Amino acid sequence: METTFDFEKPIADLLLQIEKVTQVADKTKVDMSATLAELQVKLEEARKEIYSNLNGWQKVQMSRHPDRPQTLDYISMICEDFIELHGDRTVRDDKAIIGGLASINGRSIMIIGHQKGKNTKERQYRNFGMANPEGYRKALRLMRMAEKFGKPVVCFIDTMGAYPGLEAEERGQGEAIARNLLEMAVLKVPIICIIVGEGASGGALGIGVGDKVYMLEHTWYSVISPESCSSILWRSWDYKEKAAECLKLTSENMYSNGLIDGIIPEPLGGAHQNPVQMGETIKEKLLRDIEELGKKKTDKLVSDRIEKFCAMGVVIE
Repeated sequence: METTFDFEKPIADLLLQIEKVTQVADKTKVDMSATLAELQVKLEEARKEIYSNLNGWQKVQMSRHPDRPQTLDYISMICEDFIELHGDRTVRDDKAIIGGLASINGRSIMIIGHQKGKNTKERQYRNFGMANPEGYRKALRLMRMAEKFGKPVVCFIDTMGAYPGLEAEERGQGEAIARNLLEMAVLKVPIICIIVGEGASGGALGIGVGDKVYMLEHTWYSVISPESCSSILWRSWDYKEKAAECLKLTSENMYSNGLIDGIIPEPLGGAHQNPVQMGETIKEKLLRDIEELGKKKTDKLVSDRIEKFCAMGVVIE
């Protein structure tokens, strides 16, 4: 059964009406085309009205839709081939972050991203997309390999945060993320980062330093999730909607604050409504940026990246 959020109820009601009218028309052989056409117009208007006016919490819900495409889906849609590379050469292979060599229209790249999993078994296997330190160390190993062979790096971000378990802290979670920030800032190849779902805290930032950082239209990017923010400030999850508004975590908020380089539009109703179209849009954006960034001299590429991130949060009163 398809997941429907509260704010999508008017759309669900219209779809139900269309289904009932179609059944009546098939059963009675009466021409109901005029009624169906009218309902289709109402449906399109409702979709445009609802999806163009989503608030912060509704965007968070959209980013968590169970049918939303994930990193492996985009890799299969965008790349001609993909060779997954495993392990951080220190502890183990973290299944929450995947990465490897791939090609887009014959152009070799290193692609890295969070993978949450689609069902209960997969989510447990992938640790719900929450990476341990070895996940970030694996990502860094692959980035260094990309630098060695002159391949651009593409990162897909979709995580509720880095894994907060005791064993993760014991193995140096904070250091692993900080190391990635340092190394990505000075990596001598182009880096393109796209938030394709949830972008929470250091878990997202650990593979989020790039020459170009984009968000899909119905995604969020913040230092903390609305639920965690609500539990800290109000000692309850009941204020998560208010927290989502206060955090200014939507793609529009992030772009207006100069924290991302652009917003990639989604098909009407979200990426899960037309994954193929979403994949094509991302592919076009990647090819354009890889071409553009590839023309930059290495020193200029690195200095522009550092300047971009250093300028964030600067306020002149």
